[in-house]
Amino acid sequence: MSQITESSSAGTRSASNRGSAPLTQTGGRSRLGQALGVRVASTGSYAPAEIVTNDDLASLGCDSEWIIKRTGIRERRKARPDEATSDMAYEAASRCLKDAGVDASEVDMILVATMTPDHPTPSAACHLQRRLGATAPAMDVNAACAGFMYAMVTGSQFVAAGNAKKVLVVGADLMSRTINPHDPKTYPLFGDGAGAVLLVPDKPEGAGLLKYTLGSEGCGGKMLCIPAGGSRTPLVPDAFNEGRHYLWMDGRAVFKWAVRVVAESSIDVLNELGMGPDDLNLIILHQANQRIIDSAVSDLGVHRESVFVNVDRYGNTSAASIPLALDEAVRAGKIERGQHALLCGFGAGLAWGTAVLRW
Repeated sequence: MSQITESSSAGTRSASNRGSAPLTQTGGRSRLGQALGVRVASTGSYAPAEIVTNDDLASLGCDSEWIIKRTGIRERRKARPDEATSDMAYEAASRCLKDAGVDASEVDMILVATMTPDHPTPSAACHLQRRLGATAPAMDVNAACAGFMYAMVTGSQFVAAGNAKKVLVVGADLMSRTINPHDPKTYPLFGDGAGAVLLVPDKPEGAGLLKYTLGSEGCGGKMLCIPAGGSRTPLVPDAFNEGRHYLWMDGRAVFKWAVRVVAESSIDVLNELGMGPDDLNLIILHQANQRIIDSAVSDLGVHRESVFVNVDRYGNTSAASIPLALDEAVRAGKIERGQHALLCGFGAGLAWGTAVLRW
């Protein structure tokens, strides 16, 4: 196994030293942890039926070829007017549980990663718990596009610690209602969808998060935010009329940050495990932009055939991005038990989560 090199002085440690080692700091970016003995028992996903193509957005002044060239996106899904985030989460979760042959009554915990809950409160997770008929604690995790990775690490820790046997983790976002439909720079980038995984114990401790890193750089929060609608700036008439309830993004700055953080965090976890590109069977990065994915593939030197991409068909679905892609990859036979997957989510906060998962 060959390690990936980088210019910084990030420390490395052999995979043989994993065990129950404490969190370690590498590269000055974020701590590294692990959650062993946790298996992804099943996956599920859901995307609304309505497909919005680039040509459908021509009225915005968007050129289809320009969108493809700059983002790789050809179409995205849009939720029905009567459809909320918890509705999409329910569809993905139901398919996930059915795939595992598990009844909702067996679920010990429900985590929903989302930045677009049905209401400020109660949580989308509580709505999902009610719809499923589960008897389990339920909570939302809001780390935007990195949300699924934060929720997956959280759920994995409960299973690894023996405090839960079946944890349902869902990533769901209804982004079409957070983007200004008159903004040709951001509206074409996003879509709606949901994805889910069911985490269960794995004995002996073969499967699980061999190494992960969660991090944040709050100093960049203004680069990607919804300015109004919270306690800092309530959604008063002036804020609404100014469109400050819509997502705002400094696209160029976010792009540069994303390329950097994907490469650095991925190198951190791989080097800590003593792994290299040849050790990865599947790579799923947050499906934000094809150019970001291409840059990461180039920086990491990984095999392109291992990189799963569906951003062309769904756009950026925020927290749904990774689990939606993972479900498609699993069903396409892209990963088998005992193989390794690199997962990386990044977005508003600014926040990121990267992990090497043994399937």
